[in-house]
Amino acid sequence: MKRILLFLSVLMLTQNYAQNKEYTVTLQEILAERNRIKTSYTIANSEAKDSILKETRKYLFKTLVDDIFEYWYETPWDFNGHTTIPRKGKIACGYFVTTTLEDLGFAIPRFKWAQSASEVFIKKLAVDQVTRFTNKPVIVIENFLLEHGNGLYLVGLDDHTGFIVVKNKKVRFIHASYYKPEIGVMSEVLDSENPLKYSKYRVIGKLLSDTMVENWINTIRYY
Repeated sequence: MKRILLFLSVLMLTQNYAQNKEYTVTLQEILAERNRIKTSYTIANSEAKDSILKETRKYLFKTLVDDIFEYWYETPWDFNGHTTIPRKGKIACGYFVTTTLEDLGFAIPRFKWAQSASEVFIKKLAVDQVTRFTNKPVIVIENFLLEHGNGLYLVGLDDHTGFIVVKNKKVRFIHASYYKPEIGVMSEVLDSENPLKYSKYRVIGKLLSDTMVENWINTIRYY
């Protein structure tokens, strides 16, 4: 029995090491891709710049949703959690948002924003694409998101924050859940048992505008 437990322990450590190594490689690939895009963007004319911004938006969306989020799923939640390594340690909702955005390559104040009211950084990132809802049923929120189309959104709630992903007419709430702290980071529908469903106040900002994408390309720092 002891040998079996030791074997399982070593196996888990090996898997975690491999996953962490893969995540580091992913982050390095993101940096390399930004350098490549920046080189092209710098010498491009106005029409070409528009095309580069459009393709870069698709790249950022796909990389965050299909790669970065996938690594972070099942990272346990804790009110004081601020790990930078997926599935190792614990993470709070605000830190999940700021850590993943920073890992994607946005130059943001990770600690400062994670410890602030979510509306503060939603307004800085989404700027003029921010909408507020008070005492509205979830179906109103979902219809609003579907009307505004595919994309990445940030949502701030009474005492929580997370991402909303709209893709192919499906809406998912991706967050570090204190409702299920042992699971933590998860993806779920809006009207499941989660803070978004029961929050009285919701502020939603659509991310990856041309300005935000350009800031990513040029590594413009947010404060």
